[in-house]
Amino acid sequence: MFVTKKNGEWIPVSTETFLSQVNALSKGLVALGVLPGEKVAIAASNRVEWNMMDIAIQQVGAIVVPVYPNISSADYKHIFNDSAVRFGFVGSKELYDKIKAIQPEIPSLEQLFCFDEVEGAEYYGQLFAKGEGITQNKINELRANVRNEDLATIIYTSGTTGNPKGVMLSHNNILSNVFACEYSIPADEHSKVLSFLPVCHVYERMLHYLYMYLGSSIHFAESMDTIGENIREVKPEVFTAVPRLIEKVYDRIMAKGDEQKGIKRLLFFWAVRLAEQYDVTGKSIWYRFRLWIARKLIFSKWQEALGGNVKAIASGSAALQPRLAQIFLAAGINVLEGYGLTETSPVISVNCLKRGIKIGTVGPLIENVKVKFAEDGEILVKGPNVMMGYYNLPDKTEEVLDAQGWFSTGDIGMMVDEKFLKITDRKKEIFKTSGGKFIIPQMMENKFKESRFIEQIMVLGEGQKFPAALIVPAYQFIRDWAKRKQIDLGEGTPSEIANHPAVQARIKTAIDKMNEQFGQWERVKKIALLEKEFGIDTGELTPTLKLKRKIILEKYKAIVEDFYKGDASHE
Repeated sequence: MFVTKKNGEWIPVSTETFLSQVNALSKGLVALGVLPGEKVAIAASNRVEWNMMDIAIQQVGAIVVPVYPNISSADYKHIFNDSAVRFGFVGSKELYDKIKAIQPEIPSLEQLFCFDEVEGAEYYGQLFAKGEGITQNKINELRANVRNEDLATIIYTSGTTGNPKGVMLSHNNILSNVFACEYSIPADEHSKVLSFLPVCHVYERMLHYLYMYLGSSIHFAESMDTIGENIREVKPEVFTAVPRLIEKVYDRIMAKGDEQKGIKRLLFFWAVRLAEQYDVTGKSIWYRFRLWIARKLIFSKWQEALGGNVKAIASGSAALQPRLAQIFLAAGINVLEGYGLTETSPVISVNCLKRGIKIGTVGPLIENVKVKFAEDGEILVKGPNVMMGYYNLPDKTEEVLDAQGWFSTGDIGMMVDEKFLKITDRKKEIFKTSGGKFIIPQMMENKFKESRFIEQIMVLGEGQKFPAALIVPAYQFIRDWAKRKQIDLGEGTPSEIANHPAVQARIKTAIDKMNEQFGQWERVKKIALLEKEFGIDTGELTPTLKLKRKIILEKYKAIVEDFYKGDASHE
């Protein structure tokens, strides 16, 4: 059922073992005094104990509060206090110490347990002995009392603004999504899946339930750094990814292509150019013949690098560059982009091998989910997957959920071919220039990121005469590029690269070229190259890797002000 790599060896846990451990943990929770409706938090990176604890809490009627293991102490304090968490389970010593330090400021938190055996910390394994006096009949009775419409979990959204809000999801919310997505995912009881996106995020968690339901075997990647190696070892049929990861896989493949010489190099880039013309709905026989050759000679190696068995990569959490979807689909690697929110448990729509794929869209709606559009183009959703509301925030719930059950997503979109949902932007992120023209930053950022010289980018310019951009260069790629072009970057530090005239000129050229695809008012007129990547720990990204625009603007205020000093000539 679950497989974990420990000391270089993959250790499996059978369904039978998993179930007996879950029941033993449930008995321990009851012995602790956990009552139906009480909140229990889990903060750990992906591991089998997380899943055991999740089911153990739910089946006694208590409510799971999953928390990211990499958020700030202030966020932990807010989440634990807001939801009145009574018991907490954490993964590591570091997390135990971090939460223990703020426990005096969380009156509801009685006890904290650790999955790792750590000196001075309460070990979660104590629960096994503690629950010995509780009968299985007691657990069965509690489980039988859990109703479909009951609250199952409160998931705090990693808001790009303000404090995280607690999204209340019922058992039915999540299960409706599990059953609706079964059709879309090419996995069964013989499939291996690799898990590395945080399971506290509703997307990966719902998929874990789906994998369990299908009987697929869930393998945990060791870390983000070992994903490539783990994929080759596990040879999964399915894994989930965020666009950032797919971009990195692509960059690595392209770097390998750059290393080729002579005919091999020519063939590699011929195949990539061919892939850039790919269209799901079909091309001429001549195109298909050439693609068949490209798949045999070039793309088969890409597939091998992903283990050789991948039937689908489910991409979610942010917008995927259409060009990347196109290239991977042409290579015979099914990158299936979907769309949803924590508030919708999460999937609303997904590209799917059975229902259809359209590049540049987030696919057809899943079963029993309806969508309509507000006057300004905002996507409104209704279905069994729509949340019960925000915990302790009736006003905020009312803002997004109307009396008929339509949920306002905050995203702008449209239907394509009356079947495929297309997201055009985040409502909150669209801004106007001082000339009154609308700018859609996310769409532009995705376009600019097609340049291999650009790692991260944020387009800005609200209320200004023109848009500008803060850019994090793709440092490793630029070092390799400079070597090939015999450009001296000194030590090749981020500072030397960002300030090097040749690098600045090359990135400016990339921006100018892409600018041609935008209207006059949309074109980015000024750029600044940053020496540090936007990160979660440094506060510029949410745990799901979305840009915290306000924080980035504040952090680079001086650079932004400089963009618009005496800007009349740039109108």
